Order: sequence, then structure tokens, then C-alpha cells
Amino acid sequence: MDVLSDILAVMRTGQPRSAQVTWHAPWAQRFAPVPGAVGFHVILRGPCWLIGPDTDPMPLAPGDVVFRPHGQGHTLADSPSTQPTTPACRPDEPDLLPRYAVDTVGVPSGVGGPAAVVLCGAYELDPALIHPLLHDLPELVHIPAHLGRHPQLRAAVDLLTAELAHPGLGTDALIPVLLDTLLLYILRGWFDRQPALRATGWAVALNDPAIAAALQAMHHHPARPWTVAALAAEARLSRAPFARRFTTLLGQPPLTYLTWWRMTTAARLLRQTDAPLSAIAGEVGYASEFAFANAFKRRYGAAPGRYRRQVERTALTGHRL
Repeated sequence: MDVLSDILAVMRTGQPRSAQVTWHAPWAQRFAPVPGAVGFHVILRGPCWLIGPDTDPMPLAPGDVVFRPHGQGHTLADSPSTQPTTPACRPDEPDLLPRYAVDTVGVPSGVGGPAAVVLCGAYELDPALIHPLLHDLPELVHIPAHLGRHPQLRAAVDLLTAELAHPGLGTDALIPVLLDTLLLYILRGWFDRQPALRATGWAVALNDPAIAAALQAMHHHPARPWTVAALAAEARLSRAPFARRFTTLLGQPPLTYLTWWRMTTAARLLRQTDAPLSAIAGEVGYASEFAFANAFKRRYGAAPGRYRRQVERTALTGHRL
């Protein structure tokens, strides 16, 4: 698994949700702020406006993609002057899909004014496992429609749209896969534009062959007894230049990130498997369960066994940790 895919697999919790919605003017839909959730909108037919709390209204055209990686609240509307009059939709609620279609001003379907058709999607992420890559993203990622640009993203949109409009055998399995695909293409589309614009950050690091090789090694083999010199060899750099470049681009030394990644991987294994603690300790590079437990408690404030029990209780009650 490559680094970006690995990061998304670790952060995500629960099932992603999506809906294709038609609104007839006048309409306005509020989306409540939800820390730990990310959402996106693909404008299939429009136009419409994106209205954020701290920015000027942004006009959106068919083919535009907007991604909100930090769960910030916002509104979609046919006009900046149209105001919502109903409670805001929360992407982390189980009834997300019906509420996308009903919490609006105007007519969500049927006869009305000029129509806008929007493909909406939402992911719930585990706040404890949020990767620094996501923190590196702006409040709004806007990928405007350009003829011939991002053909894979457009193909993913078409497939997801068709599956939502005409569900059939296997739809329940296809939708999460297509949402994963769409999210990856959104991030790829943003990252591909960044190296020429920025000097540091994850966008630059993932496109830097040396640093990307070291990250790949850590992600593929977290249990290895990595040293800075060993990671520098993966990057084909000498020790000091490698450590300097890694720290400059990502804001932390290589072994600090390695420890963070090991603990994040351990938390995922505790959540998703019933593997014994000794096996998880070995999988993330700790020779003893005691050393692993101490490192894990420093990161999460709870020993691994207690953390796992908290996760199980959370799953039963439906509340977050």
C-alpha cells in the first residue's frame, strides 16, 4: 500500500456516506461544523454558491469539486442572498442521506425554479488518528472544472453518480469503494498542483523521491529497528542531509514521525482486530509488551488494553471516544 492510501485507511472510521441531490431555486442547505469529519461536493448541474463563515461567497459551476478536510461548517445555495431556515445537516449523523434531501429552503425535488444537482459525500475520521497530512490541507480544496483536466477524477464522479442513480446488485459494496476512489483523486488533484507553489509540507514530501522512499519504508515495515542512517540509506542520501530535508519538509525529525506512525498503526489494530497485545507490540517494532504499553500510554493517555475496552464501549453506545 502506498503512503497516501495507507494514511486514509488508518484515519477512516465507519462507512462513508453519499447522496445525489436535486434542489430547485430558491434553495439553501447548511452543513454543520463537525470536527473529525470531512466532506466534499461535486457540482453536476448548477450553478450554485459555496458560503463559508469567514470567506466571501464562491460561485461554483458544473464539474467543480470542493473538499472540506477539517469539518468546517458551510452552506450551499442558489444565491448568496438565500438563507436556510431549517437545522443544519451534520455529516456524522446516521440519517445523513435523508437529511441531505430535506433540510433545505425551497423544493429539494420535483417542480420548482432552476435546478442544481450536487453529489455530496462525507467521511467520519477518528480524531485520535488524524494524520498530519490532513492538517496540512487548507480549509477549502477547490478543484475547478477544466476540459481534459483530471480525467480519472471525472470518471470516478461518473461511476459514483451512475451507481447512486441506478443501484443494483453489489451497490452496497461499490459505493464505499467509489467514495474512496473519489477522495483519493481529489487529494491527488490537489497535491499535483502544490510542489511548484510551496516549499514545504506533505504535498512536497510525497513528490520528493528521497523523502517519499523513506516514508514508504516506514509505512511498509514499521517493525524494523529503523535508525536515521537506515532511513537515509532508503532515501539514498547521507545521514545529515536526509534528516535536515525530512525535518524541513515535514516539521518533525524522521524518528519522531516513525514513533507517531507506529502508535497510530497500533491504535488501528486495537480498534479493528482482536490480536493479542504482544502481537501488536511486535508488529509496530517493540520487543516487549511493557515497552509498547508505556509508549502507547504516552501517546493516547491510556494503556492498550484499556484503550481497546473504551473502543468496544464506544462501538456499543454509538458515541465517540
